[in-house]
Amino acid sequence: MSLFDMTGQVALITGSSRGIGKAIAEEMAVHGAKVVISSRKQDACDAVAAEINARHGAGTAIAVAANISAKDALQNLVDETRKVFGKVTALVCNAASNPYYGPAAGIADDQFRKIMDNNILSNHWLINMVAPEMMERGEGSVTIVSSIGGLKGSTVIGAYCISKAADMQMARNMADEYGPKGVRVNCIAPGLIRTDFAKALWENPDTLARSTARSPLRRIGEPEEIAGAAVFLASRAGAFTTGQTFVIDGGQTISGG
Repeated sequence: MSLFDMTGQVALITGSSRGIGKAIAEEMAVHGAKVVISSRKQDACDAVAAEINARHGAGTAIAVAANISAKDALQNLVDETRKVFGKVTALVCNAASNPYYGPAAGIADDQFRKIMDNNILSNHWLINMVAPEMMERGEGSVTIVSSIGGLKGSTVIGAYCISKAADMQMARNMADEYGPKGVRVNCIAPGLIRTDFAKALWENPDTLARSTARSPLRRIGEPEEIAGAAVFLASRAGAFTTGQTFVIDGGQTISGG
């Protein structure tokens, strides 16, 4: 059996109707997992679940819409997952928000709070909803999709970067707390990836050229290039890995890009 085999696992992935989250769900299904597709809009979730079921067999994926800013919606997401699949073995906290682009002095209080609530507090809620059952079984994995923004300063997405740095610390704290019961918690920190979320940084060719000029690979990343790390962290291949942040950025952070 491959170290990356996920047969028998149930993976719940937030923000998985597009971009990185969708790529992770698709790749986990390839490796044998049952997957739960979730984002704000039910129709978008249904479409992705239908694609995965058509490719990998009926019952591989279900769709449960949830707004990550609402604790009761996240609890319903977990409850529905258990109702259909009986458990959650792998959680991927991928959904995030960034409603502001500009200097720190210009961000409104409600924008700052939304970033902190959606990018930190919602992950805290969701992890603590699934961790007890994982600890009871003596195994489980949580992966938070952070960002290289959490490792660098920024003059335009400062609050977002603060939230992503906090996610890395959350993974370290929870890895320390839940590790004795067999639950692993890690982060993935992507660089510039071709997603709708990051469209402002790559849609214009000139902007893209500036964004990648100092990266050793000199190109933007693709969503599926993040998915492999998520499979590693949720499978037996990552069984001795916890509390870590995996930087996947084409080398941008090592070159000063």
